[in-house]
Amino acid sequence: MSEKILEAPDTVQNPVEQATTELKQRFPESLSDETRPGYEGLIVSPDKLREVATTLRDELGFNYLSSVTGVDLIDDNKMEVVYHIYSIEKGGGPIVLKAQVDRDNPVVPSLVPVWPGADFQEREAWDLLGIRFDGHPDLRRILTWDGFHGHPLRKDWKEPFYEEDHKPFGSRWPGGGVRRAEELNPYGKNVQYPPGWVPTGDEYEVETDLYTGLTIKKDETIDLKTEQVTVNIGPQHPSTHGVFRMVVTLDGETIVALKPVMGYLHRNHEKIGERNTFIQNIPYTDRLDYICSMSNNLGYVLAVEKLLGSEVPERAEWLRILNVELTRICNHLWALGFLLNDLGALQTPMLYFYIERELILDFFEALSGSRMMCNYMRFGGVAYDLPDDVRGQPTLQFLDELVNERLPRALEQGNELMTGNEIVQARSIGVGYLSPEDAIAYSTAGPVLRASGIPYDVRRAEPYSYYEHLDFDVAVRYNGDIYDRYLIRLDEMYQSLRIIRQVLPYLKETEGAPIISGKPQYALRVPKGGEAYARVENPKGELGFYVTAKPKGSNPERYHVRAPSFINLTALEKMTVGHKVADLVAILGSIDIVLGEVDR
Repeated sequence: MSEKILEAPDTVQNPVEQATTELKQRFPESLSDETRPGYEGLIVSPDKLREVATTLRDELGFNYLSSVTGVDLIDDNKMEVVYHIYSIEKGGGPIVLKAQVDRDNPVVPSLVPVWPGADFQEREAWDLLGIRFDGHPDLRRILTWDGFHGHPLRKDWKEPFYEEDHKPFGSRWPGGGVRRAEELNPYGKNVQYPPGWVPTGDEYEVETDLYTGLTIKKDETIDLKTEQVTVNIGPQHPSTHGVFRMVVTLDGETIVALKPVMGYLHRNHEKIGERNTFIQNIPYTDRLDYICSMSNNLGYVLAVEKLLGSEVPERAEWLRILNVELTRICNHLWALGFLLNDLGALQTPMLYFYIERELILDFFEALSGSRMMCNYMRFGGVAYDLPDDVRGQPTLQFLDELVNERLPRALEQGNELMTGNEIVQARSIGVGYLSPEDAIAYSTAGPVLRASGIPYDVRRAEPYSYYEHLDFDVAVRYNGDIYDRYLIRLDEMYQSLRIIRQVLPYLKETEGAPIISGKPQYALRVPKGGEAYARVENPKGELGFYVTAKPKGSNPERYHVRAPSFINLTALEKMTVGHKVADLVAILGSIDIVLGEVDR
């Protein structure tokens, strides 16, 4: 390994320790240290939660609420809400706050008045765990439908096809008696309804509250008589990029209110994750943002590696960086192609960008065996080393040509044809504005955050893998509109190419070196238990995994995904009010969502 890699980064005083000390001095009666082995953070009295959060934001510089996680502590008859809060300016790790309440009456103050970005995350915790957030402006279900019975992430909730709490199921192991659980459920018994509720055809009336919340008083001082109308865009609509619906109140064609409606693709990914063994979850992460399976794999394995105490060989780290940066380019080529389609350029720009993306997928296929669901990362390394060749070329030669010739040429061509196009500029400059303050307050991440002038990138703020030793710039733009969200993705692709060029020589140097620490294991057990939170800078923003396990556990006890597509949508209404319906389509495209990640 080179001297550069062996260099230790400059040590600085830990801002988390400073802020924690000051918090405990200010709230001595309301804060206590987390004492469970393998856990960290501060336990905060629920009645002081909002005051502590406001102090963190306004006085201690921890102004970015990244993640809100609900946890069912059924053995203690408690519900817990875990908050990961970061400092945009100082970087580094999180302040972790935990509020614990009685499981039979779980009420926690809402942090939406402090951070609007808590909105959808609190609704998710209410929907799936039944934790009520006092003071939340719109506490409704978000991923299940309004007539759903129960809260499915509770440990005592059982679905009709329930077999056991953890895999491998006894019916399949060790005898291998494979069958479909549905075979045991007669028709009509495979769903659960609330007690006393029978489907009659009127069940759609449960959404009345949603439309009532969008009723807005008209301005009677205007002489021109107009009527406001509430319409649905989606969920079956090409401009929504999947089964996503927007309930929009219009005055003419001007948007005056908007509520995103999601959950049509929800399959309770996290419940499945808590049933699976640790390694069984790796291919499930592929199905989140299914454009970015390599990056999703990495975020999850980093969290589990913290629990396991795994070491990762040098060559495996270079292979990880190579693949996640190629994934970033894949995602942004796709995102820009679809954004230009939403702006009215139809399919031509997308097909231009598509060509080089196919070459990256050819490499992924040769490396992992799959073009989309790569299932490549492993705890302590990666599954496979580089193949001998790709498309008839030696692999490193193929990568060298791709990174130094093909991709730069494609980006230059797209930049020349589109960036200065007067229609692109007319449709995107000044449209969908999100201020720097709102970008932070609404917990946006990735290109959406950086296009609003906030140079925050997890690869720099809290480096993982070997990113702290690589030379690249955090791409940032300052106008916060569609145009800058377009440009930021071009900037990021150039930076990814810059990173990959630094990685390729190390791959040549380490040829033949180990790609995984120790012998690959499939029946992993966490020796000491505890919790871990790991986050990566995914193409769509910060992807985080919160994982807990019992001592010697072989399955996650709690498995939660901080999904950037889901949280970035919190700011959609803020970005669209005052614009036209046609602008809404482009604004949504500039956020870049994938519904597999939104709904999980």
